[in-house]
Amino acid sequence: MCIALFLWKCHPMYPFLLLSNRDEYHNRPTKPVSWWEDCDILGGRDEIAMGTWLACSTQGRVAFLTNVLELHTLPEAKSRGDLPVLFLKSSKQPKEFADSLKSEAHYYNGFNLIVADVVSKSMVYISNRPKGQPITIQEVPPGLHVLSNDKLDSPWHKALRLEFSFKKHIAKYGEGEIPVKEVIQKLMKDTVKADKSLLPRICSPDWEFNLSSIFVEVETPLGLYGTRSSAALTVRSSGEASFYEIYLDDTKWKEHVINFHVGKLEYTKGIYKSVTDEVA
Repeated sequence: MCIALFLWKCHPMYPFLLLSNRDEYHNRPTKPVSWWEDCDILGGRDEIAMGTWLACSTQGRVAFLTNVLELHTLPEAKSRGDLPVLFLKSSKQPKEFADSLKSEAHYYNGFNLIVADVVSKSMVYISNRPKGQPITIQEVPPGLHVLSNDKLDSPWHKALRLEFSFKKHIAKYGEGEIPVKEVIQKLMKDTVKADKSLLPRICSPDWEFNLSSIFVEVETPLGLYGTRSSAALTVRSSGEASFYEIYLDDTKWKEHVINFHVGKLEYTKGIYKSVTDEVA
């Protein structure tokens, strides 16, 4: 199911900062975050469908998605993990890419997709639900946002809990550096579940209850399902970027970090601007 919290153009040090949990069956083959061999993509990779849930590029392009919780899904649908890859491999700006999905979105099961270009300061939220209606295409305003398994910033238990915990935890850092590894450990391992009266009542109450925590772990007839990786992706105003991941490898948790650089950014009077093409 997955959950993601992100800061967008609202922090003096980070034009973009993301925390994310990926929920999936533990026995589904997956590659941890790495540079892909065939293109400028950094992210994890599902080895069944060969897509991703979260990835970025050295050009400052970022894409991540969550599933929409729904009672019935189509087994023959296209893989949602293809969507971030399509964006990262394209040269389209986020809004242009979103518009290009209008005729294709119904081929996928329910998704929430964020596509962003940090250098051009553009971010768009896309969803193909509710079913049968035109897809949602929405410019994401500056601020703190949470994406779970309903619309962007929907007040689900896990989304509200993560937002509250994040605000409380980072208050002590003010406008300074945020120690994302520490934040991941303290916030993204939270197993507190929702009161059953607050569940969305879309699927089985037991299934919804088990999915209602930030960190998920539940036994199913198909095997253990739940959070198998947590990640923090940060882009600083200097262009320095970092992708930290703690992930499950068989039964052991491992961690690593990959640092890289995107187009140089300059922060001036609350506005990030690209200085990549400036001439001295």
